Amino acid sequence: MTWYVAVSLSALVVMSYLLVKVRWQMRKLEEQLRFVQDKQSDGILVSDIRILGIGKLTDSLNEILQKQRSNRQEWVQKEKRLVQTYTNLSHDIRTPLTSLDGYFQLLEDTEDAKERTRYLQIIQERIHALRDMLEELFTYTKLESRSYEVPLTKCDFGALVKEALFSYYNEWQKQQMEPQLQLEEGALWVLGNDQAMRRVLQNVIKNVWEHGGRHVKIVLSEQEGEACLLVQNEVMHPEYIDVERIFERFYKADLARSTTSSGLGMAIARQLVEQMNGQITADLQENIFSICLQFVCIRS
Repeated sequence: MTWYVAVSLSALVVMSYLLVKVRWQMRKLEEQLRFVQDKQSDGILVSDIRILGIGKLTDSLNEILQKQRSNRQEWVQKEKRLVQTYTNLSHDIRTPLTSLDGYFQLLEDTEDAKERTRYLQIIQERIHALRDMLEELFTYTKLESRSYEVPLTKCDFGALVKEALFSYYNEWQKQQMEPQLQLEEGALWVLGNDQAMRRVLQNVIKNVWEHGGRHVKIVLSEQEGEACLLVQNEVMHPEYIDVERIFERFYKADLARSTTSSGLGMAIARQLVEQMNGQITADLQENIFSICLQFVCIRS
């Protein structure tokens, strides 16, 4: 009987000690948690004991805190990008408007017929550039809508590529570019959308005109059941290009944002390609910039 009482008392003492220790640890965890939350600290919660689920509770709380920090950092980055987007958009729209105002003033001040013709031509070009910019913005906004879907049908990717390349023959001449072409013969059927595909190809080609050197290589092929288009061109300042951001909205390798493009062309291309279940990637090796389009071929 004496032995039983002694064991019971010992167990009671141990349990009381553990209870006090657990309550103390819970208070310490509460204090640490409040400090971390109030101070937005990057610290973690530490527990001196791991028994009775205290260790698992501490680990779970640290996981929750880490997720909160990640979400907070992501939100801060999104806010920064949003502010930068508004700044860039304001600059890109204001620039052609300011230019237009200046040329209208010059037009009013001159009576020389040749000068007036030249100013009118420049004004028309600026208006077209502004119109294209606003159209790109509208298209991107539409594509960002979750309710918008590109209807998919069977289309000949090879024929669309050749059509796009040769329809811009005069522009290639104007840009003093003579692309080296390697084009797969025959049809390359994919599941896509003719209009969307033309827009993608147009934006990729325009990107070459705006940022490329005179040497351009375009390869159309079928590889492992996929229709592939590789567009390569030299770039004058590869150090200005951030490949990871090529498909971001409003991204321009032109740091001064002096070009009249919207910076949405490649973002729109990516959205449309993804809507058609394809892939578009960018790469930069030394001074050679590449865009690659890939779509799964379907058989007749």
